[in-house]
Amino acid sequence: MSTSLAYKHYLRALSRWPKDPLRPDCQFQDAMRHRIEQRLSPQKAAASPDAARAELEQVNALYSLLENRYSKKYALKGSLLTPASNPTHYTDLVRELDEAPKRNWWQQVTNKWKGLIRFK
Repeated sequence: MSTSLAYKHYLRALSRWPKDPLRPDCQFQDAMRHRIEQRLSPQKAAASPDAARAELEQVNALYSLLENRYSKKYALKGSLLTPASNPTHYTDLVRELDEAPKRNWWQQVTNKWKGLIRFK
């Protein structure tokens, strides 16, 4: 195991990471790539085998998040996604997150005012 192997795996995992449409100028991949370039770039000296093993474990954790291993293993079941107080909360939240990047300036302003003024 070498540090260059971990470096290659990091770059591969980050190239597959989805883009964040809500924050187009602040991406997770960019921050991680900057961190990895500082620590593991091929120009740096070789690290100890224990350090290389630790880096590969971190790469494995990154892959597990990328592949949604935990949401597949521990799937939400039953009424957890439909609380009695607001059964459509999570579906509304997902819809809002999908629509938010596509809104123009006027739609953003009207939604902000709708959130401030609530009628019962």
